[in-house]
Amino acid sequence: MNPFYHRACFLTSGAKLNQTPEDSGYEVAFAGRSNAGKSSAINTLCQQKSLARTSKTPGRTQLLNFFSLDDTHRLVDLPGYGYAKVSEAVKREWQTELAHYLEQRESLKGVVLLIDIRHPMKAFDLQMLEWSNEIKLPVHILLTKADKLRRGAAASSLLQMKKTLKSMKNPNISIQLFSALKNQGIDEAHAQLDRWFELAVD
Repeated sequence: MNPFYHRACFLTSGAKLNQTPEDSGYEVAFAGRSNAGKSSAINTLCQQKSLARTSKTPGRTQLLNFFSLDDTHRLVDLPGYGYAKVSEAVKREWQTELAHYLEQRESLKGVVLLIDIRHPMKAFDLQMLEWSNEIKLPVHILLTKADKLRRGAAASSLLQMKKTLKSMKNPNISIQLFSALKNQGIDEAHAQLDRWFELAVD
């Protein structure tokens, strides 16, 4: 595990792009359905129990939450989608601000997209991948909750997802298995973050 990520601390939250930190340095954003284990993944990667708020009620993340690693590197927890009990108007506003962030944020170097390994890609997952392709933004997919499947089944799901992604002909997408509960896939995820943050050279 890379101890660089263990120093993460909460920086600020914002509902709109103009409420976010200065657009400089390096940022990696985490996106995913509200029940994909996004907050748990961030906490596991940073080896902290309550850095990002977890809840049994999906959809609690309703702001852009920024976590500082140092003066120039940040992790960003994006609003969850899919199960939040809010009005359609609020959901549309979230989506608009999310699009603004993804398209306009100069410091954003990549997006970690979390998908529950037990469920296929949903409409918003596909939209995220389409957005990323249009704006040439790299995406690294974490197939979360890999511990919920037997090893062979998890490997099969990973292979099937790789075939699906290959058909999209987007070279800026990578994918791996991940389990916050079992600390599976942490080193691989850290390696991808290192590349985006320019902390390591391939």
